[in-house]
Amino acid sequence: MTTQLTDTDPKTKKAQIELIRKASIAKRISVMRSLSKSVILLSRRTIKRAKPNFNEKEVSLAFVSLHYGKDLAARLYI
Repeated sequence: MTTQLTDTDPKTKKAQIELIRKASIAKRISVMRSLSKSVILLSRRTIKRAKPNFNEKEVSLAFVSLHYGKDLAARLYI
């Protein structure tokens, strides 16, 4: 088992876990979708900042390459 570093107080962490357990499936899915959307937007923004000359297609291909692999990105490049 790996040790995870955290700055969250153990009581707070326990309360967070309890809230997640009590949440409905719909609520948990909604939170997961929101977090995923945020991560995707932040990743794309980082690519745009690193490569300001990229157009939207190039940003999308870079995103796919970073997150799903260069092979898939190469197959998408048409």
